[in-house]
Amino acid sequence: MSDGRPRCAWGDADDLMRAYHDREWGVPERDSRRLWEKLILDGFQAGLSWRTILARRDGFRRAFDGFDPEVVARYGPADTERLLGDSGIIRSPSKIAATIRNAQAFLAMRDAGEDFADFAWNYVDGQPLRWEGPVPPNSPLSARLSKDLKRRGFTFVGPTIVFAWMEATGLIDSHAPTCFRRTETAGKTLPHKG
Repeated sequence: MSDGRPRCAWGDADDLMRAYHDREWGVPERDSRRLWEKLILDGFQAGLSWRTILARRDGFRRAFDGFDPEVVARYGPADTERLLGDSGIIRSPSKIAATIRNAQAFLAMRDAGEDFADFAWNYVDGQPLRWEGPVPPNSPLSARLSKDLKRRGFTFVGPTIVFAWMEATGLIDSHAPTCFRRTETAGKTLPHKG
């Protein structure tokens, strides 16, 4: 049941979505591994509702070894078969393959001395970008970031997925102007965790 605070319209749908909206969505994330996990989950959301992914998030974390890129990058055919049989996740062959490839790309960046969090936050000059006006499905900024991710070997990171990820991780603050979270997240940053 809603507590009466003004929220983004989607954030008051039910208890699960309300908790996610109020505690996580749009909070600046500075941890590289958590940013990568959220990018993967946004990729799995493509064509589905975020609620579907959120309800299975614990299943995803279990199935993908806590989203440890070191482990996921080494997945082979047996792991893929295991994941395709796991009812706790979305069993999409292309999304599973993208997760493995994206773990490898994440590690390649790290091994080349490029921190994933620094890379992402560079697109907004280190501060959340407050979105004004109607929120589109993507933007020129998300298109540019998508292109640069693909150049580094990432897959399943089109401009729409990247825009949703930028919103979820606080790179872009697109809370509704009347939402109580907009004033809480605007311009704030969290200490860099590496």
